[in-house]
Amino acid sequence: MAFALDEQQQMIAETAAAFFAENAEGERTRAAMANGIDRDLWRAYCRELGFGGLMVPEDLGGPGLGHVELAVVTEQAGRTLAAIPLLGHVMATAALLASDDRAAIEAHLPAMMAGDRIVAAGERGGEGTFVPHAAQCDLLLLLGEGGADLIEAGAATVEPMKSLDETRPLARVHASAGDPLPGGTVPCEAARAAGVLCLAAEALGGAQEALDRTIAFAREREQFGRPVGSFQAYKHRLADRAVEIEQARSAVWWAACALDEGHETRALALHAAKSFCADTYLRIAGDMIQLHGGIGFTWEHDAHLFFKRARAIANMLGDGPHHRERVARIMLDEAA
Repeated sequence: MAFALDEQQQMIAETAAAFFAENAEGERTRAAMANGIDRDLWRAYCRELGFGGLMVPEDLGGPGLGHVELAVVTEQAGRTLAAIPLLGHVMATAALLASDDRAAIEAHLPAMMAGDRIVAAGERGGEGTFVPHAAQCDLLLLLGEGGADLIEAGAATVEPMKSLDETRPLARVHASAGDPLPGGTVPCEAARAAGVLCLAAEALGGAQEALDRTIAFAREREQFGRPVGSFQAYKHRLADRAVEIEQARSAVWWAACALDEGHETRALALHAAKSFCADTYLRIAGDMIQLHGGIGFTWEHDAHLFFKRARAIANMLGDGPHHRERVARIMLDEAA
């Protein structure tokens, strides 16, 4: 595994960073919260950048890139809290490709890649399934123990919910079995792996942006005639968080590389990345509120949006204890 971006991957990261910085600024994200999604931003992401089919093979109309490229793009989306249905799209694309169901791929993938067909994905639950962007989607991907189903949104009962993270609103979904994807649990595993990597990378980007904004504030805000960032306690906390972000970045790249190479450590890497990145984001987003002082507690400041996104990520596709338990089991099995 090569834990460094090559020239093409670096160019993709810079392109995505410039796109989101220009088009997903704070006011636009707040405006999108009313509907839960910025459809124009999503179409531009899919069409102008061509990232709607990032991992789709060339013979199906995509560039045929891998999880590393997905991670670097998702990291940049996370930096700006972009209100786009990236998680469901990534999971559904992975499930379709893993199923190798040509009929389903031809029926759904072209419109998904163009940003015309929005997909939401979630795990089936006993009393309904909590699915991000379910109230805004055209197609649902529901994962179960036996396999994955594709369900037209109109065929399911969807109850929009008041969500903590309004940039990615949840809805409760009740649906019977839809069109099953072939391959048994294989599409489910591919969807979960892509989703966990997506959330970990998004958390990394959000943590980096929260820290960068806090550092910028620390350089400008003065108390007792000097920048608050010059105080030792302030500097030490920011330095500790900077180290944690580098560890989180290593975890994301490890997981992405392991997936692309089919490495035996891919499950361990994914659980570690989700747990560590989500915890890091939540800690730094909390620090962002505290270290901005009184302004950080106001609704108008974006610190609240970062904290709510971090809290939501921490509980999606398995919380911290779930992923740490899986890491422990893998390590104990290897030691036995």
